[in-house]
Amino acid sequence: MKNRDTRDLIGGIALIAIGVFAAIHARQYEFGELQRMGPGYFPTVLGIILAILGVLVAIPALFREGTSIKIEWHSLVWVMVSILVFAVLLNHLGMIFTSALAVIASSMASDIKWKARLILSGCIAVITYLIFSFGLGMVIPVWPWSY
Repeated sequence: MKNRDTRDLIGGIALIAIGVFAAIHARQYEFGELQRMGPGYFPTVLGIILAILGVLVAIPALFREGTSIKIEWHSLVWVMVSILVFAVLLNHLGMIFTSALAVIASSMASDIKWKARLILSGCIAVITYLIFSFGLGMVIPVWPWSY
């Protein structure tokens, strides 16, 4: 038995699942019509399109060979740790420090040097501040003392 293209198969199934979830979840909002769209129109249509794209990715993957998936557990753990760091520490340390710590944690999944990690975390923290505070005008605590 030949190996199926499991990467595209899993990716297609994930797209289908996300699309179907979005379309079903959007049913709680008024759909409207094309001339007068309701709040549920866009997520429903986007979910259906995403599910169709998932089918277009998954079906050809059933008929072609592919390599097996090797899970990089080390990388997975560090990326999950960075997400948890951001979620837990945002309200305590503020956006700047939390963004920097999350970038440092996620960069542990790669082989970059510490100097590059620190430069990257500082740049990402500044970009995050500029986008969310200035660009979008969101009210997020920037520093631990800015409550």
